[in-house]
Order: sequence, then C-alpha cells, then structure tokens
Amino acid sequence: MTQPPVILETNALERLFVTKKPLFGEPTVVRAVDGVDLAIRQGETFAIVGESGCGKSTLARLLVRLIEPTAGQVVYDGRDIGDLSQTELRALRREMQFIFQDPFSSLNPRMTVGALVEEPLRTHGIGAPSDRRAAVARLLVRVGLRPEHADRYPHEFSGGQRQRIGIARALASSPRILIGDEPVSALDVSIQAQVVNILEDLKDEFGLTLIVIAHDLAVIRHMSDRVAVMYLGEIVEVGPVEALFSDPRHPYTEALLAAIPVPAAGARKARVAVEGDPPNPIAPPPGCRFHTRCPHAQDRCRTDRPLLREVGDGRRAACHFAESLDLTGVREEDTARPDAARRRFERYAAARAAMTTTTTRKELSSREE
Repeated sequence: MTQPPVILETNALERLFVTKKPLFGEPTVVRAVDGVDLAIRQGETFAIVGESGCGKSTLARLLVRLIEPTAGQVVYDGRDIGDLSQTELRALRREMQFIFQDPFSSLNPRMTVGALVEEPLRTHGIGAPSDRRAAVARLLVRVGLRPEHADRYPHEFSGGQRQRIGIARALASSPRILIGDEPVSALDVSIQAQVVNILEDLKDEFGLTLIVIAHDLAVIRHMSDRVAVMYLGEIVEVGPVEALFSDPRHPYTEALLAAIPVPAAGARKARVAVEGDPPNPIAPPPGCRFHTRCPHAQDRCRTDRPLLREVGDGRRAACHFAESLDLTGVREEDTARPDAARRRFERYAAARAAMTTTTTRKELSSREE
C-alpha cells in the first residue's frame, strides 16, 4: 500500500533557552528540543506524548514558527519555513493553524466570539466582508455552538465551549494542518470526548492533518495513527499506534503505558517500576538520557548516546537494545480502559449526530417559513 506523502518534517531541530549571563561563570542553557527528526504524512493524526517538561509544547510551537529554532529545519510541503519572509510566513499561517492548551488565555476577552472567529478571514482576505458573518455562523454550528453565540464574549462560555471557539477560529482559514497543544487536558472527561469527536469529524470533512499533544494515552490510542514518544527534549520512539501500545521498543514507552489506569482490580498483572525524577534538562546525563531511571540500563547506556534508528515494521527507537528487550505493552488483559474510552467516545458521537440532525431540521424549517 502506497504511503501518503510527507507534508511536514523536521531535521535535527533544536531549541535552546539561554539565561542571562551571570557576573561569574557561564550562562545556563536548557535544551528544550534537542535534535528532533520527524516526518508527518498528509492526512494522518500524529500524536506526541511524554512527561511534563519534556519539550512537547516547545516542539509544537517550532513546527509553526511561533518561536524560532536554534538549529535545524522545519520543512513544510518542500519549503524550509525558516527561510520565509514575514509576508510569506503570514501566508503560510493560513495553512497551518494552532489550538492552544488554555482556551481562555488564547481568546481576547474584549472581542466578541464573532469577531474572534472572523479575524482570520479578515487577516487573510478570505471572502467578501458581507459574507463573513454567515461564514462565522456556519463555523460555530459546525463545532456544536449556535449562530447567536457570535454576539457574546469569551467569559460567558464554559471551558469546553471556549475550546470549540478556538477550534472554529483555527478552521476559519481552511488550513491543511491543525496542531493541538493538549487541546482537551483542561476539560473534564465528558467534554474531552465531545471535543475529540469534533476534531475527528473535522479531520475527515476537511482532509486535515492533525498533530496532537496529549497526556491521556486512552485518547491518543483512540484517535491517532502514529505516535512519537518524547523524553527530555529527544524523540525516543516513533511508530504506528497499535504496534507501539502492544509492543513498545523503548523502556520509557513501556513506563508510560504502565501508568495508564485500569479500572478493573487485577486487570494488569504487574507494573513497570520507574524510579526517580527526570534529570535536570540543564545538565542531562551522558549516554542515554533515560539510563538513570531505566531498569534495563547497562554500561554502554551510560556512555554512548543512542540514535533514533529503524527497528523494523515502520518503527524507530533510540535504544541500544531495542530488538532484544522483552517489554510489556498494553496487552489483552489491559483492554478494560481502551474499551471504556471507546464506548465513551461512541456515546458522545451519537449525541453529537443527533444534535447536528436537530440543528439541520431547524435551519430547514426556518428557511421554509
């Protein structure tokens, strides 16, 4: 089967944050993103997971050049976005949109919802001014809001509704790539399912490429095609979602999967013990950065830095012993959590379909009147 073309890739991407130089000594350098190589295919849902502070959000912002890289490239559709002028970059932003983690802080409280959603249309000169109000109404309905919400302000909405406003604004310019920086982490469980279903529907409808950062691995398993696991600024494993969940090739991936809560008592036979906190990103350990917490670490891990390499079946892992380690994934005895998540998503998908049908009937009735 022919793979879709690569639409976005990074080559040796780095981002260093340097503090002010002290009176004595050297400035402090934090390697937030350190030599990341990724290739994201057109039309897929690509997830990036990892502990807090591993560099996921910094990587997401680098992908759309919200912050500038220290080194390396981000290539979109064959173009290095680092070489683009400000005018060219503005045009590029029409095709690459961002959904922020905190919907309230990303929305101007002094602007109405209609003005917020219309802003990308005005910025990129999309449509006639007289048609934009109708376009805003269609976008609001598409994300599960009502047209009359356009006259309200962000503080009048709940967290889930504000996130839908952010999604509608991101869709206004008809992007090709939509990047969500933990778009559901600030929402409760029921609202998470609704927002995830909206994103999946919109992906199919508009032919989007989704890049999602999230902590809930049940959500990742439900909606993703491929997953990249990040640790201390590096990508340590990349692979198809089901293969990665059932047969991890890096010990850190195994530890993340072991942290997924299972509601049934005794459903998981044993947990993988990972001791200690992540190392200080200012002074990462030599060799493999995970070796200070890895139960499988050997002498080579403490001195030689493993490279992200092919380990078979479309998988890549940054582990010296990826082919020989017997790691535990989410196997048959762990299906309680994914099945519960799937049922939750299906219930809200059915509720959303019913709501959409009701809205369509009301629109048709109003037109006939």
